[in-house]
Amino acid sequence: MVVAPLDTAPVVSRSLVRAASLVALGLTAHTAYNLTRLRSLSTTAPDVAESVSILIPARNEARNVEQTVRDALGQTGIEKLQVVVLDDGSTDGTGAILDAIHDPRLTVIHAPDDSPPDGWLGKPWACARLAERASGSVLVFLDADVRLDPGAVAGGIHLLRSLGLDLLAPYPRIDAPTPLQRLVQPLVPWSWATTVPLGWAEASQWSSLSAANGQFLVFDAGAYHRIDGHAAVSAEVLEDIALMRAIRTAGGRAITADGSGVASCRMYATDQEMVDGYTKSLWDAFGSLAGSVIATSFLVCTYTLPAVGLVSRDVRTRRWGALGYTAGVIGRELVARRTGEPCVTRGAPDPLAHPVSIAAFAALTGLSWKRHRAGTKQWKGRPV
Repeated sequence: MVVAPLDTAPVVSRSLVRAASLVALGLTAHTAYNLTRLRSLSTTAPDVAESVSILIPARNEARNVEQTVRDALGQTGIEKLQVVVLDDGSTDGTGAILDAIHDPRLTVIHAPDDSPPDGWLGKPWACARLAERASGSVLVFLDADVRLDPGAVAGGIHLLRSLGLDLLAPYPRIDAPTPLQRLVQPLVPWSWATTVPLGWAEASQWSSLSAANGQFLVFDAGAYHRIDGHAAVSAEVLEDIALMRAIRTAGGRAITADGSGVASCRMYATDQEMVDGYTKSLWDAFGSLAGSVIATSFLVCTYTLPAVGLVSRDVRTRRWGALGYTAGVIGRELVARRTGEPCVTRGAPDPLAHPVSIAAFAALTGLSWKRHRAGTKQWKGRPV
């Protein structure tokens, strides 16, 4: 009697797919709960009695800066408004565009195209110089490619003051015009909505649970200066998250919020800009090379293994794969609907490509480490 060898490959494959699918299902359940705890900026906030400084660093932002500045000047419900823009050594006409905007509330600073001082990266240095010229009791740092609805800043300040916060970090809606950008950029809000326990983060104020976006930050001015402002994070690539950690470490209160109803941002004009933008900082997203390998491997296994399981010859493996794949798609769809991702209004099936999105993110993380090790990372003509 000849005994056929036991084919264990389908069982092993099924076990891996089942484990990945259960993790994906759990994370999607967490996402759904998280979104019930996520705070949003009001579109009908009361008027702001205190003075407000909107601070905008701008380096080679000719295609964006005029509309951003006019949006800042057009903020409603703010009687004492100051807008300060730093033309940070621009060579594309940004300075001339700013000089053509005439408003007594606007101050334009023209800085030469010099390298930041030792120990500083470009954006923290620009923001620190802006803060020196600010007179408001509230400081709003705004990237030059962010679009604001008229009540956006008043809504942010209302949430800041009503919750007794020192820092509010609203995430704008991300406008991603190309297929590659639609694959990658929606992962930003999805990542914190899926992995950061927002209710716990708000209650505990642990610095390790910080999630922030430097495109739009609303500070109590006193709290900002108590931590020494951007000087405290002068060499940080991810200075936004570092600022939130600094506030929490100093005993202050800071939270992440949904700003997609009042603000939007088209970060990159081209796919190459997006690749350069992500690779300048992804190497630092998980603290170390080991952290990047662990986190990226976890995401790839959780969200790509179920998709691979869909093509297995084993029926039960395909069923588990379908469950995990569907869980990932639903998680992306939930975040897309809450944050106004354009695929929702277009009716495009972007969340269906979630496993491909995760694979693209892993590739960008690897490229970021490669460029970091080679010392070739640049952003807007400056080494990072």
